Amino acid sequence: MRIFISGSLAYDRIMDFPGRFADHILPDKIHVLNVCFNINGLVEKFGGTAGNIAYTLALLEERPYIVATAGEDFGRYAQWLAQNQLSAHWIKEVPEVLTAGAYITTDQDDNQITAFNPGAMAFDADLPPLDGLTKETLAFIAPGNKRDMMAFARGARLAHVPYFFDPGQSLNTWERDELREAVSGAQCFISNDYELSQFLHLAGWPMETLYHNVQVVITTLGPDGVTLDQQGEKLLIPAIPVAEVLDPTGAGDAFRGGLLKGRSMGLEWDISCQMGTVAATYAVEQYGTQEHYMDWRTFRRRYQAHFGPLLSSLT
Repeated sequence: MRIFISGSLAYDRIMDFPGRFADHILPDKIHVLNVCFNINGLVEKFGGTAGNIAYTLALLEERPYIVATAGEDFGRYAQWLAQNQLSAHWIKEVPEVLTAGAYITTDQDDNQITAFNPGAMAFDADLPPLDGLTKETLAFIAPGNKRDMMAFARGARLAHVPYFFDPGQSLNTWERDELREAVSGAQCFISNDYELSQFLHLAGWPMETLYHNVQVVITTLGPDGVTLDQQGEKLLIPAIPVAEVLDPTGAGDAFRGGLLKGRSMGLEWDISCQMGTVAATYAVEQYGTQEHYMDWRTFRRRYQAHFGPLLSSLT
């Protein structure tokens, strides 16, 4: 199965503040806020929606194509992708700008302040032509450059390539008609529960109208699991408990990787969602969005431990 993942590539710079933001922000001075937080240090991780999803798929023996832009500092990330047997063929390198970067500071109460520099993500990617690729092709449109998201959705519709639409963190950049057009014809709309409500508000649609425009709606609920909604028939896929949650940040993208693995194998939506929840457990057990590791054999064992021997006949 040929899988294209359109979205972002970014360096995540993660910082820990050994205090509480609330102790240093004066409510009566919020209109003239000027605060400095001294951090314990900084670690850099590979991130971005397209990179994260592709990484999990690579662990599950798929070789998706990342469709994104990167900057002149892309070298370290490119080496990481190559190490994980991921092609950079559809990654456009933009000179004289930096790869997108998220600067995330977390306090002792797990509150976060994030600054995001889009960098190269502000430039349009070179989108792959989809004509003639209907068979054995999936497209996943993750949050990234809005123009790319719109154009890739349009191209997938015209080429009759099934596509997933995941607006996520990009929702605040969309106009109503743009959003309606991009989602119309998607095989699957995927988001978390807050983003689903935000999407319906921005699009001006009731849930019934979304049903008319997509085949499946998948809503992630964090520790409560995932809702699979097929034209109003809802099924709750429970989350799998783990011994210790170190970092929930990458769970959503890992879920998407497991989901796409199932769909690329031709499995039903419920099984694919279960595979997504299994993949998410590996991500939350590690600190960072591309720090987890599994292989197909260990993944299958964990799946079977929670959902039964549904994968026992799969290679």
